[in-house]
Amino acid sequence: MFLVLTSLRVAGPYKVNGVPLRRINQAYVISTSTKIDLSKVTVPENVNDAFFKRAEAPKKKKTEEEFFAQKDEKKGTLLPHERILAQRAVDKALLATIKATPGVRSYLARLFTLSSGDFPHRMRF
Repeated sequence: MFLVLTSLRVAGPYKVNGVPLRRINQAYVISTSTKIDLSKVTVPENVNDAFFKRAEAPKKKKTEEEFFAQKDEKKGTLLPHERILAQRAVDKALLATIKATPGVRSYLARLFTLSSGDFPHRMRF
């Protein structure tokens, strides 16, 4: 028996709820009855599984001084320019679709949490 887990590509849009364009496992998604027509949304061709892979940094051995040295500044990782452009392209198309459907923008902007007594398979959205 084989278990095949596929990944989904999700986008907030970032302007509405802060969710960037990313790939997630489908096990972390709860389906709802809310429907949006996404037929006019086009995703750039370069957004595929290879697009989301992280570049592996070469591993190097640290010297003793480097190991014990105090680092004062934190390094932030910058997104590649192609990811920023893809995010903008997808968000622009999604925002146009969301504006055409009443009530969807506030639905997407709302914070969703589950408590210990909540059963997501019994919920109706």
